[in-house]
Amino acid sequence: MPDHDEKLARVKRRLEAAGQSHALTFYDRLDNVARRALVDQIDALNLEALPGLVEKYVRSKPSFAPAGEIQPAPYYPKDEGSPTRPWDRAAMKRAGEEIVRAGKVAAFTVAGGQGTRLGYDGPKGQFPGGAVTKKPLFQCLAEWIIAASKKYGVTIPWYIMTSPLNHEATRVFLAANNFFGMSEKDVMLFPQGEMPSFDLRTGKMLLAEPGVVATNPDGHGGSLLALARSGAIADMRRRGVEHISYVQIDNPLARVIDPVFIGLHARAPDSSGEMSSKMVAKSDPAERVGVFARVGGKTCVVEYSDLPKEMAEARHADHRLKFNAGSIAIHVIGVSFVQRLNEVENAGGGGFALDFHRAEKKVPYIDLEDGRRIEPMQPNAVKLEAFVFDALALCKSSIVYETDRVEEFAPIKNAEGADSPATCREIQTVRAARWLGMSGVEVPRDESGKPVCTLEISPMTAMEPEDLRGVKLPKVIEKGAAVAI
Repeated sequence: MPDHDEKLARVKRRLEAAGQSHALTFYDRLDNVARRALVDQIDALNLEALPGLVEKYVRSKPSFAPAGEIQPAPYYPKDEGSPTRPWDRAAMKRAGEEIVRAGKVAAFTVAGGQGTRLGYDGPKGQFPGGAVTKKPLFQCLAEWIIAASKKYGVTIPWYIMTSPLNHEATRVFLAANNFFGMSEKDVMLFPQGEMPSFDLRTGKMLLAEPGVVATNPDGHGGSLLALARSGAIADMRRRGVEHISYVQIDNPLARVIDPVFIGLHARAPDSSGEMSSKMVAKSDPAERVGVFARVGGKTCVVEYSDLPKEMAEARHADHRLKFNAGSIAIHVIGVSFVQRLNEVENAGGGGFALDFHRAEKKVPYIDLEDGRRIEPMQPNAVKLEAFVFDALALCKSSIVYETDRVEEFAPIKNAEGADSPATCREIQTVRAARWLGMSGVEVPRDESGKPVCTLEISPMTAMEPEDLRGVKLPKVIEKGAAVAI
């Protein structure tokens, strides 16, 4: 096995330099298949960055508390006629449509999660997302891309970041469903990176099995690293793509391609075109979402747990929350900006600009003395992950655009309660009822005005209310009916 022997020798040298030679403790006890797998796994890790990471995040506990005065972030309100910040929606939409039509926009979906919290065995993207049709979340987003491609006469490529855990299952699922009408050559899948889980006391990488290093996903911020490492950025450059529309897989109402947002990102006078964000007004001070703020002149996201209670509850004279700009993980990101983040000289982060966040967790591991598997009762490990919104502070300038919660934010995160399949169906129905009402369709409602039916409008039918003009619609929706349009 000359190739394996050469790789093993290289891995040994790299491990020794990183102070992590213990990772091969059980190598001699493994069969040939397990030996190759272990060496391949270790070789794929950025071992050269580990000493700096251990020093910065394991031996120390860096604080992510905002370094400076926290102020509410300015944003473009959803009402363009707002007296606080008037803007020209039509002009921005025309600009965005011009950019889309020129083939300068790609769709990017972060889809590394499993459906475990939903009681579903498989990638979350396979979970039913349609309120009536029950079509999977992948299809909900694919149909938006297809509709936008047809509307603007352009091919919009779709980049999907999976995880090592669900990559193969996702690939098989999409292929089996013919990529839901997209061309296979315009869909690129790649797994996100992984970080070793470190022993809390020693900083050594833990072993999950004698032949497996314990790892964890590197966070949604790792998506910006994976875009470069996977070759996705190079593919975008080849296609002439300049802007990336970033959404997460769990939100079937996400406007995957939104010309208004794209126009603001690229043409607003206070935008650098590097990274822009969408927000919804917080439902109440205690809502567990990060908020957009300004710290040291830079736009950033302050986690709800880091925002002082008095700030979270502060209100304007009209009773609106001062810090009301809730982050919904929808962004437009410049291709050049992603390239720049991946070219930063950062010894602690291995040449990637984003810092990591540290979490102390319980991680099962193999005892290096006797090979026993240990199930810790207390946190014994440090896991590191990057957050995509941390890139905002690295922009020259960054804008925030308000959207309507009903129009495009119905995530499926929990089996029950808030952000569940039930609330997603309700929001889809409310939005569809709103749109149908604009076209003169009678929708049954209860005394509070809530629709008493289940409705779903595919983006293939309408991407916005105006698209329903000319579509054959029922005059009346029956009470209790389930209607997909």
